[in-house]
Amino acid sequence: MEAKNNGSEAFENALASATGGPNEPSGKPDDRRLNICVIFTSAESTLAALQTASGFANNLGAQITLMAPLVVPFPLPLEDPPVLLDWNKSRFRYIASQSPVKTVVRLFLCRDKVETLKRALSPKSMIVIGSRKNRWPFTAEKRLARELRRTGHDVIFAETE
Repeated sequence: MEAKNNGSEAFENALASATGGPNEPSGKPDDRRLNICVIFTSAESTLAALQTASGFANNLGAQITLMAPLVVPFPLPLEDPPVLLDWNKSRFRYIASQSPVKTVVRLFLCRDKVETLKRALSPKSMIVIGSRKNRWPFTAEKRLARELRRTGHDVIFAETE
């Protein structure tokens, strides 16, 4: 059974809650609570974004979903990323454990990061994206933020030195 390669297919792997509350068996966000999505960009920038999101989550009684789209190059099968999945799972569990608020990790193996996020995010999501402080307006993080704003999401930018 072969799927067409349109660049938008993805596999999702949800990890259970890392901190701040009881684990959810499904690893999915609780639909009854406000959810703040943090998009993984780099370890350092994502930690800054988690810190920003934690402040909002504490004040709003929300939970955090760390969304990690990992692009798998076309020569490889989608199920066989160049970096071991177990290593990525432990890395994202560690990053999520740095948040004092309930944090669910959603790991995506995909061909196109932006298309995968557009499909995975709920309409009008609150999103926090971390980035190094940079005056250049065309960084990958700023382009991602612009694209997500264009599709109706609220994007907050958390910059780090």
